[in-house]
Amino acid sequence: MSGFITIALIFLVFIIIYQIAKASEYASVIRGEEKVKVQTNRTIAWLLVIFFLLGLWGIWKCHMLLQDKMLPVSASVQGVQYDLMFKATLWVTGVTFFITQTLLFWFCFKYQSTEKRTSFFFPHNNKLEVLWTTVPAIAMAALVAVGLKNWMAFTSEAPKDAMIVEVVGKQFNWLIRYPGQDGVLGKRDFRKIDDANNVLGLDWTDKDNMDDIIAQNGELHLVVNRPVKLIIGSRDVIHDVGLPHFRMKMDAVPGIMTTLWFTPQYTSTEMKKITGNENFVYEIACDQVCGKGHYSMRGTVIVQTQVEYDAWMLMQKSYYASTHESVAPAPGATAPKTDSVKAITMK
Repeated sequence: MSGFITIALIFLVFIIIYQIAKASEYASVIRGEEKVKVQTNRTIAWLLVIFFLLGLWGIWKCHMLLQDKMLPVSASVQGVQYDLMFKATLWVTGVTFFITQTLLFWFCFKYQSTEKRTSFFFPHNNKLEVLWTTVPAIAMAALVAVGLKNWMAFTSEAPKDAMIVEVVGKQFNWLIRYPGQDGVLGKRDFRKIDDANNVLGLDWTDKDNMDDIIAQNGELHLVVNRPVKLIIGSRDVIHDVGLPHFRMKMDAVPGIMTTLWFTPQYTSTEMKKITGNENFVYEIACDQVCGKGHYSMRGTVIVQTQVEYDAWMLMQKSYYASTHESVAPAPGATAPKTDSVKAITMK
């Protein structure tokens, strides 16, 4: 019934608009079409000016209302460059937008059609074509070059002292693996994946797997002011590791390992003070629609001091020990002295 009423109302609105248009047409005939045309042009010109001013006011108002909801300062050293790149892009496009739109609306108002002004057709001009093609192309090329430079920075080889963490996406949560005392991540084999006893398909014939730690609660623990290299993969469909506070993201693709590295510069406690929000948490989210539970695929990033991280590692139990309770426990999971990655194979 409600659908019928909606259709009827839409039909009624169209009839009203049609009647108004017909009435306007009859009025034009009575008063003279040229006079009505001039009055209409003048009205539209002023409406365009009002629309332009209201639009600028709306943009400013939205900025003032939403600026407190924007992300805080970059939590990574590399992210600072991304913020600068974003601001530069915003200034270039913002200034261009303001100038072009001001000219557009001013010309509509200034050169509105009147009885004394006729249209002048300007179909082509080579100099103008070259100008408004070349200048934007150069500006865009410069912005892209800066973007590529930053992209290459965090996808390049990580520093030798970087800690290593593996992040694997699965519908609909994150599996985080840390190397144990040996500082080496063992081999994986997707054929050995078992949700009950081996969520990442670790090869138990590889001794380097015996002290690896898997955090299945979605917590990613990092050390402040220490580079971290993330080895990213997926168990099922394409996911995307989104770290908005660190200004980082990278696709997690089945069968392909992707990597990125960055250096956290504020602990979680420090960021709470910076934002003035005692409930603040860093987030790791899936930035690629991956299924009906995509909205819930979120985890927490905890940035700690080295001492806090070492204490947390001491409390962790190796994944081998947690899945082989009847077997003698593997060597204790302590903070690794060095973090080097052994080749992770996806057979």
